Order: sequence, then C-alpha cells, then structure tokens
Amino acid sequence: MRFGVLGTGMVGTTIGARLVGVGHEVRLGSRSPGGDRAAAWVAEAGEGAREGSLADAAAFGDAVLNCTAGTGSIEALRAAGAENLAGKLLIDVANPLEHSGDSHPRLSVCNDDSLGERIQREFPRARVVKALNTMNCSVMVDPALVDGDHVAFLCGEDRSAKVAATGLLGEFGWPAERVIDLGGISAARATEATIFLWVRIAQVVGSYRFNFEIARQASD
Repeated sequence: MRFGVLGTGMVGTTIGARLVGVGHEVRLGSRSPGGDRAAAWVAEAGEGAREGSLADAAAFGDAVLNCTAGTGSIEALRAAGAENLAGKLLIDVANPLEHSGDSHPRLSVCNDDSLGERIQREFPRARVVKALNTMNCSVMVDPALVDGDHVAFLCGEDRSAKVAATGLLGEFGWPAERVIDLGGISAARATEATIFLWVRIAQVVGSYRFNFEIARQASD
C-alpha cells in the first residue's frame, strides 16, 4: 500500500520509517521538498521511501497521515490539496499545541471544537480518523516499548475508515482489542486535551515512554 506522510518532524519521520519497515511505500511530504531533513530520512529509511512536496505526498498515498505541527495543519493540508485527499483515509496524528515558552502547554483550539473536527469540516470528502495523538511517536509505532495492556484511541465519522485505521495500527503492533473507538470526530476534543495530562506525567516520571491503560471492573 502507498502512504503519504505529511510532515518531516520526529512524528512524521518515525511513522514513515515504520510504514516502510512493514513493507509499504511512503512519500514524505514537506513545505520545502528536497531539504536536508527529508533527504536524510529517505537515505535512512531505504527502499520504498521517497520525499516531495505536501501535494506530492498526498497525491501519492492511498491513505494519508497528517503529522504536521497542529497549529499549522490546516494550512499544510490546504497545500496538500483537497482533491488529493478526497475519498482517502486521513489519519490525523497532530495536536494543536502552542509553544508558549514555558512548561505549561496550551491548545489553539479546545473545549467546544478540536483540530480533528476542523480538518473534517475543511475537507469534507476526506475520511478523517483521529488517532495516535495521545502518546510519544516511539510508542505509536512500537507499543511493546511500554509494559501492560495500554491502549490507543481513535475517533471519526466514517466507520470503514476507522476499521482501516485499526488495521494499520495492528501492523504497528496494536492488537485490535487495545484500540478503543471513542465514536465520532468530536471525541478529538478529549484526546487532544490529554496533552495537558501527558506533559505533566512526562515531567514527573522523566520519560516519554509511557501510555494510558484502562482498568475495567473485574467480572462478577
């Protein structure tokens, strides 16, 4: 399968490398194609890895992953092209995190809206699924880094798109029973807001390699 991965930061390059590693073709898209970071990723990821513009990557992929900085995701997706996203699974991994210069995270959109919802409104023909945005990128692609039955959340309006996203997470090592469907895309308000708790936990435990596990009531 062919994937377009938008964004050449740590999240995009990590996910892109994992996709190549499990046998997919990947085009990594950036605002400045041909840059040193993208070229280095292609050289390291090996066969199956290519790079180009945001529009190149979106057109190339049978499915697309938005790994751009959340505050710039709408602009990046516009550059990728609505026609290149139409009808495709679009997994949104971004959080609309504003960098304020202190240790307290802020979201550019929250409470009564979310980045996931804005993307779905802006690109109504894309099949948006919010996923993997509640953990560090190393854990996204290798859940075995964390002990226990920790979970990945997803949400979206298109049922078949969520099934496809669950299948992709399975290729990363997430058993289907540990992928929790939270419902429609408005649930992105909740998953994006976990960044507040996530950052505080990381500061306290001194590591990014942790995740959330759901403890359920024991059977009677």
